[in-house]
Amino acid sequence: MKAVQVVGYHRSLDMTEVPVPEVTGPHDVIVRIGGAGVCRTDLHILEGQWAEKSGVALPYTIGHENAGWVHAVGGAVTNVAEGDKVIVHPLITCGLCPACRRGDDVHCAGSLFPGIDTAGGYAEYLKTSARSVVRLDDSLEPSDVAALADAGLTAYHAAAKAARRLRPGDTCVVIGAGGLGHIGIQVLKALTAAEIVVVDRNTEAVKLAESIGADRGVVADGGHVERVLELTGGQGAETVVDFVGEGGATRDGVRMLRRAGDYHVVGYGENIDVPTIDIISAEINFIGNLVGSYTDLCELMVLAAQGRVRLHTSKYALDDFQDALDDLDAGRVRGRAILVP
Repeated sequence: MKAVQVVGYHRSLDMTEVPVPEVTGPHDVIVRIGGAGVCRTDLHILEGQWAEKSGVALPYTIGHENAGWVHAVGGAVTNVAEGDKVIVHPLITCGLCPACRRGDDVHCAGSLFPGIDTAGGYAEYLKTSARSVVRLDDSLEPSDVAALADAGLTAYHAAAKAARRLRPGDTCVVIGAGGLGHIGIQVLKALTAAEIVVVDRNTEAVKLAESIGADRGVVADGGHVERVLELTGGQGAETVVDFVGEGGATRDGVRMLRRAGDYHVVGYGENIDVPTIDIISAEINFIGNLVGSYTDLCELMVLAAQGRVRLHTSKYALDDFQDALDDLDAGRVRGRAILVP
């Protein structure tokens, strides 16, 4: 089968031929890929940012946002059958460790992360497990929802955590209305009555945010911090959800935060530089967000089937993977890029 692989850091991916994965265990599920999301993390992988953390041996197939059709299953699989449409949770988890037993499977002690530390879905087929597949509603198609498997799941996880503390009359600032941000905005709109203020340096992204539920849009043109403070009576927002995490976003985001506020870090790439005395004197909270749990993905698929969360996509043939990555890197993708084998 065709597969797009990392063959070295600081160089382009290669298209190659590799064997189709086979069922070797009772809970294995082989998925025929219908869509694979192109994520900024894939760019960070090529930059070597994940090399030490993942410990993956090169070459390997990239791609961690996947959906498609069940191609084959192990003998103990009962939750899906051949031909079912599925979205794939990004982690393969054990189900037995304390984290899995608590339903916090994103912190599974023995998890694998296809596309990060093992073979992913920039390919025609993907091997995963019965614990990782969620059947799709008949109204949903794999290529339309693939990026919800990680970008959407991560956005849902962060937005759902933020929504637990937000009250009517509160303000939530969302930094970044791109691939993750435009999903997070919709989730926040579905889960909370707080006012949502979106900040993005791209005017078109701000317009998109306003069209999908943001109450206010602010262009990051140098005066955006002051504009957010104006909108919040000079106090700042109760919650900031930062889907960017680089390029000065964290510096500006902290300035937009109210005393005792929550700063949710989702995007990454720079360090947070805040004097510890400022953290304790204002009692602000920094909250990390990775991906969501299997239950989070099931809940997100309910919102997708209800039409309350819609993914804006640009689709590329698998052979055109480099165009998709280049467009993402250059900021030309509105929403998410999807590779379709």
